[in-house]
Amino acid sequence: MNNVINNPSERIKRKFIGALKILMESEPLDRITVTEIVNACEVTRPTFYRYFKDKYDLVNWYFDILAQKSFRQMGVSLSLREGLVKKFQLMMEERVFFSSAFSSSAQNCLIDYDYECIYQFYQDVIHKKDPALLTPEIDFLLRMYCHGSIFMTAEWTKNHMDLPPEEISGRLLDALPPKLYELLKDL
Repeated sequence: MNNVINNPSERIKRKFIGALKILMESEPLDRITVTEIVNACEVTRPTFYRYFKDKYDLVNWYFDILAQKSFRQMGVSLSLREGLVKKFQLMMEERVFFSSAFSSSAQNCLIDYDYECIYQFYQDVIHKKDPALLTPEIDFLLRMYCHGSIFMTAEWTKNHMDLPPEEISGRLLDALPPKLYELLKDL
C-alpha cells in the first residue's frame, strides 16, 4: 500500500477505479463512459488514456491486482482450492464491481480477460511440470474447463453470489476433468 501512496501513476489509477466502482453502484459498466470516470476524478480524458485503452482495460487492470492476491498465488503460497476460495472471497468483497464487470460482454471485457488469465496460468503450470504433458487433448480439456469455469463464475456473480466461496470453489474443482485434475492437484 505504501508504494501506492508514493507512486503518482498508481494513485491516479486507484482514483480511476474508485470512481468507476462508485459509478457501478448506479449503472451498468457498459453504460458508464470514460467522461463520467474522468469527471468524477476531476482529471482530463488524455490523463485516463495515458494509462488505459478504455474502461474495460481499467477493469482488467484492477482484476489483475486482485488476481495477484488469489489464483496467481496457487502453487506459491496457496493450494488450488485455497486460491479459488480466496478469489471468490475477494469477488464477494467487491460484489458490485464484479457483478457489473461480469455482466459485460463487450470487446476487452472481464469475461474474456479472466479466461485468458486462467488459461495461461494453468498452461504455464502444466508446461513447468513437463512441456510434453501439454498435448492437444490436454489443451482441449483445459480450454473447455476454463470457458466453463468463467461462464459459471459470471453466472455466480449475476445470481448475487448465492453460494459461499468454499462451495463455488468446490464445485469448480469437482468439474475439473480427471486428466486435468491429475496435472493440477499438486498446486
